Amino acid sequence: MLANGITLGMKKKGESTYSDLPGLKEVPELGVDPEKVDNTTLADKMKHSELGIGDPGDLAYKFKWENGENSSYRKLRTVSDAKETVSFEQTFPDGTKFHFDAQCSVKVGGGGVNAAIEYTLTLGLQTDIVVVDPSGE
Repeated sequence: MLANGITLGMKKKGESTYSDLPGLKEVPELGVDPEKVDNTTLADKMKHSELGIGDPGDLAYKFKWENGENSSYRKLRTVSDAKETVSFEQTFPDGTKFHFDAQCSVKVGGGGVNAAIEYTLTLGLQTDIVVVDPSGE
């Protein structure tokens, strides 16, 4: 499956549906890398470990630059400036959805000769990522 067609939606507290955030160009890996915790005793002949809590890493989404009145940039910048926690829904073309709440920051990228301007949405998770499998399979 190609990444083409992945969408990211956002909804604020009290809203019932996710609003699509147009201009999405790149999405991060979703999941966790659990820490390996050493649990070796003095009687063990080799190291023993357990998997600890997971670290989702940096969740950074890249968007095409657009600063119109109803642009994704303005919506996300407003949420960022207010330090508001909002709900996100990332949807794959096959219908798989990833739901999570996060705070966000928005940073406008630099530029150069013959380079498109982008901005990056970086998310700080406030909940676990919940995977919703597509139905009807």
